[in-house]
Amino acid sequence: MLDLAPITNVDDYLVDLERFGIRLGLDNMHRLCEALERPERTFRSLVVAGTNGKGSVAAMTEAALRADGRRTGRYTSPHLVRPEERIAISGKPVTADRFRWAIETVRSAVDRLRRQNRLEAPPTFFEVMTAAAFVVFRQARVELAVLEVGLGGRFDATNVTQPVGIAITSVDLDHEAQLGTSIGAIAHEKAGVIKPNSVVILGERAPEVQDLIATTCHEQGALFIDARKGTSVRIRCTAHDTQLSLETPVRRYDRVRLALQGRHQAANAVTTVRLLEGLVHHGIEVSAHAIVSGLSNAAWPGRLEWITLPSGRVLLDAAHNPSSAQALAEYLAETRNTPVPFVLAVMRDKDVAGIIDILTPQASQIVCTRVSRERALSASALATCVRDRSPGTPVAVESEPEAAVARALADADTVCVTGSIFLIGHFLGTIGARADVVSTP
Repeated sequence: MLDLAPITNVDDYLVDLERFGIRLGLDNMHRLCEALERPERTFRSLVVAGTNGKGSVAAMTEAALRADGRRTGRYTSPHLVRPEERIAISGKPVTADRFRWAIETVRSAVDRLRRQNRLEAPPTFFEVMTAAAFVVFRQARVELAVLEVGLGGRFDATNVTQPVGIAITSVDLDHEAQLGTSIGAIAHEKAGVIKPNSVVILGERAPEVQDLIATTCHEQGALFIDARKGTSVRIRCTAHDTQLSLETPVRRYDRVRLALQGRHQAANAVTTVRLLEGLVHHGIEVSAHAIVSGLSNAAWPGRLEWITLPSGRVLLDAAHNPSSAQALAEYLAETRNTPVPFVLAVMRDKDVAGIIDILTPQASQIVCTRVSRERALSASALATCVRDRSPGTPVAVESEPEAAVARALADADTVCVTGSIFLIGHFLGTIGARADVVSTP
């Protein structure tokens, strides 16, 4: 039994870890997993990588496996309100007690390694969280765990596993400082998750990316499947309903109502279906009924999620880069006749101008705000950028998100809150926690 070093306050310990920021590399994770007696080898894993859509694919995949009677784990990031959300067993976030136990277990291993001078550097927040997920999955006797890659792939902490199935959803510019400034460079990082004998599903259409992923699969001895090849898709999208009819080389799925809204979710659903179908190559047969159930019942909060307040309706969407902003803009253009006010907060290391350029045609006004994160752009600086990029768009500044939402709803019955997942988390942790708030389809 591993010895435990009690933590006075888990939250404080994790916040302290965040000061180490992002550090790419796998040496720490391999040593940590070894000290923890290799928990990542006690279950079969599925890895989901990509610039956008990976959380949605992870949610749909896990829901389908659970509907098929499998005992599942799910590891995703970042969290919206509480870190426990990142680690789920059978679709439910772990309890605070189990989460605390897992963090204490990992910290004990870290302390031993540091006393032995076996860690090159203190572990990062993400490394500790990933290791904690592994020990939780081992303790819970998980059969299949769905792991969302945090950043890139090649040097991500999740990449110490040997997955049976891999989905790469999309490749676009994001986190350029860590991953590179070209699509090719970023695709190379994401291709780093490919392992021998794995089944690899690619949702990305760009020929440059397809060629690189296919070549990597050939070199690694992995099975490459283009999610779109041999498939036909029909989509029906309204303000509150997204339906999909899909025929793959394996099966036909008629009139499936997707739990996750927006036309862009059809591409994520196709990638999910092909991943689940591809698992048969590892002896894992997932029924058509379970696949449909996963698509129809997956929960992934803060992504085109409608919330009803007494003062009006709020659309939450964690669009944090131009690609995800484009998906949001297309959803609004397809499902609404008139522009809506936006409440916007953006991290300063994002493509702020690109996000603004895409969203402003759908905006009746933009109320700029800020969340309490070191990386957050100030509300006033964001407002200046909006005025520069779109002089005809009315702009207001409210430093507090609650005041920003109230201001946006003063003259409208609907508002869209977006620009950063941290803003969505703040909303759900404050305004969205009230008893008079209702989630609506």
